[in-house]
Amino acid sequence: MINGKSVLTIIPARGGSKGLLEKNIKKLCGKPLIAWTIEQTKSCSNIDSIVVSTDDREIAEVAKKYGAEVPFMRPPELASDTTTTVDVIFHTIDWFKKHEDYRPEYILLLQPTSPLRTREDIDGAMRILKDKNARAVVSVCETDHHPWWSNTLPENGNMKAFLRPEILNKRRQDLPVFYRLNGAIYLADADYLYECNGFLGSDTFAYKMPKSRSVDIDSDLDFKLASLLLEKKGTRLSSV
Repeated sequence: MINGKSVLTIIPARGGSKGLLEKNIKKLCGKPLIAWTIEQTKSCSNIDSIVVSTDDREIAEVAKKYGAEVPFMRPPELASDTTTTVDVIFHTIDWFKKHEDYRPEYILLLQPTSPLRTREDIDGAMRILKDKNARAVVSVCETDHHPWWSNTLPENGNMKAFLRPEILNKRRQDLPVFYRLNGAIYLADADYLYECNGFLGSDTFAYKMPKSRSVDIDSDLDFKLASLLLEKKGTRLSSV
């Protein structure tokens, strides 16, 4: 619970995956990918329920084996390439309201494609929510490449105006730090989700994570990188 209010964790895991076949149940260092997120969540003391939203029977069985609830199968119309995460969240909230007369006050969305997050990261996001009196917290990490070194190119490839004049010959260390969404943690007051139609709004704050725990698996290369990082840490991730 947060501030005495219930927290529902939603782990979205549809069966179709174009970038990496069956990635949600693909074995990562001996365990299905989704198991890493379920076990991280189970180790947190502030979580009331852990629900996996999936359209895939095999994913559902794996999720239940590792301790998550799968109270319903996601309908096909919410398992397409165009389905948004917010659609999945609202469907889950509506299902619980209709079938169990339960409406969670906080939603914690954890994507199974971020297996390197830790229990400490989840607890840290909850702590920011309390300390900042925030209505939502979203995890971020520093960008791998500074966006000011990027630009579009004209058809002829000329780079005359590729970089803005004020950053020419500047070192990366001299530029402001930029962050990106890393996809690992999304936490919000349920009412705020409806108000903003998502997690980002005027009362949303960032939880900063290191790049070493911010791998978001979408390809075979991402999967191999996550495997290497987990093996390097002996499957025990440091907090640095």
